Amino acid sequence: MIRLSQVLLTASFVCGFAVAAPAADIKGVLMDQMCSGTADLRISGATGNLAGGRIVAEAHTKECALKPACQKSGYGVYTDDNKFLKFDGAGDRKALAAIKASGKLDDLEVEVTGEIKDDTIKVATLKILP
Repeated sequence: MIRLSQVLLTASFVCGFAVAAPAADIKGVLMDQMCSGTADLRISGATGNLAGGRIVAEAHTKECALKPACQKSGYGVYTDDNKFLKFDGAGDRKALAAIKASGKLDDLEVEVTGEIKDDTIKVATLKILP
């Protein structure tokens, strides 16, 4: 009986660590990694004003995102708090299919569900918002 208790306790301990991180729901703008640097929020040296940010991400076009170099760089989501989360390989494929299927020409706002680790999101679902 004691041996069974030890096995069950050990199994429950191991299973507790095997549980995946809960999925996160992220909203933002879908864009390629190569162009994501243009959306980085920064202070303009010439004027001292803030430059970049969400407004630049929203102006990113479908045409640009479909260019071979942009496709090759991979995709991600530019979030409301001015961060870029890269997609995993499966997310890149989902993003490319969604971009191609979308009738939108820019402002590719998305809702993404997945697990975030560091600056990468393992995409479970991706939907371009109207």
